[in-house]
Amino acid sequence: MKLLTIAVLALASATSFAKTYPITGNTVNCRSGPGTSYSTKKSYKKGTQVSISCQTSGTSVSGNNIWDKTSDGCYVADYYVKTGVNGYVTKKCDGGGGSSSGSYCKKINTAGVNLVAQWEGFVSRPKPDPIGLPTVGYGHLCQKKNCAEVKYKFPLTKATGKKLLGDDLP
Repeated sequence: MKLLTIAVLALASATSFAKTYPITGNTVNCRSGPGTSYSTKKSYKKGTQVSISCQTSGTSVSGNNIWDKTSDGCYVADYYVKTGVNGYVTKKCDGGGGSSSGSYCKKINTAGVNLVAQWEGFVSRPKPDPIGLPTVGYGHLCQKKNCAEVKYKFPLTKATGKKLLGDDLP
């Protein structure tokens, strides 16, 4: 019985310290996977506090492609969650979204990278995009100050920009 009491107290204290973040949109859909094409599992009202178990990339919402998996097991566009930073605040999710058959695209090929690069603007140094988020290369969203996470030297060439794009895509 003592062991059960200790386990319950440990679980209660761990959950009471979990970080929560407020929903900023009026009604925000929580989806079965990290994208707007996934089915809606539930909705959150503005101000609802959500706990994020992990984050992954998905459909871009207003220039932000990060999706937060909530403790309810569904995904919310990070754009609608006030985390206080433009980037990841917790670990990345394993395996991505809600597909029961796993990930369809294991790794994009060179033709796919070239197609995306054709439609993205290229910048050789970190620069704010049209909505003010720092980007570099072919649409890489900087996660750290001055894009410190980028392993390529600035100014980027178009070739290294495509390598960075290939790193960012699945």
